Amino acid sequence: MSSLVSFDGATLGYGRRAVLSGLTFDIPEGDFLGIVGPNGAGKTTILRAILKSLKPLEGTVSHAPGLRYGYVPQRDQVDYTFPLQVVDVVMMGRYDRIGLGRRPGAIDRELACASLAHVGILNLANQPLSSLSGGQKQRTLIARALVGNPNVLILDEPTNGMDLVSTTQILGLVRELHERDGLTVLMVSHALNEVANYVERIALVMNGGFRIGTVDEIMSSTVLSDMYGIAVDVDSVNGHRIVVARRDSSMPDVAHGGEPMPHQHTRPGSPIV
Repeated sequence: MSSLVSFDGATLGYGRRAVLSGLTFDIPEGDFLGIVGPNGAGKTTILRAILKSLKPLEGTVSHAPGLRYGYVPQRDQVDYTFPLQVVDVVMMGRYDRIGLGRRPGAIDRELACASLAHVGILNLANQPLSSLSGGQKQRTLIARALVGNPNVLILDEPTNGMDLVSTTQILGLVRELHERDGLTVLMVSHALNEVANYVERIALVMNGGFRIGTVDEIMSSTVLSDMYGIAVDVDSVNGHRIVVARRDSSMPDVAHGGEPMPHQHTRPGSPIV
């Protein structure tokens, strides 16, 4: 498959401070990639390079012509008190097509309703956004991203703050959009145990390190123990992979100069979220 975005020896950072160095990987057309790591590890930095809002300090990040991004921000970055109906929020995704200062027309509303139907909430089109549940709000934001007819869908922490049912439904919807529509999907998340059971590839960002590969390649006890800096196991429950920290891990804590830290002892089966 053709590459949509290519990193070639890219060093990313701000000013003179490098966050990640030597990144070399491709995002091919049709990819379903989870970019996973803790807050501050560099996930957002990679995302900004993909979206062209951050230029590399060294190396290159190249983009295929004609890329159209559909971006779903974190839900806590959206003001839900603004008095808008759901369909009006979705039509915001058409503004780059409508033009500055112009009002949406009948066609824009029709496309917004089609996008809402695509994510299963057309019946909520005329409801106030503020009245929706967390999962319904997230579907609205996904519909807004889709209404611009993107070929790359990017979701930033799509399940943050959601309960188990809503998390499962949203991740299932995203996988369906990838499989049914052939969308290239990039999902940024700190929750490895959630993402690993839906995506096809994982880019793991941690402690200044970066590893990318298939789910089978990344979800290895050896790889994850090296990246997390503690001993972990990868278990399977009803076909779902779960990463858990081993009890009394004696691996060094990278953040504390490589010395084992007493507080790293964990309960058996403590999940790596």
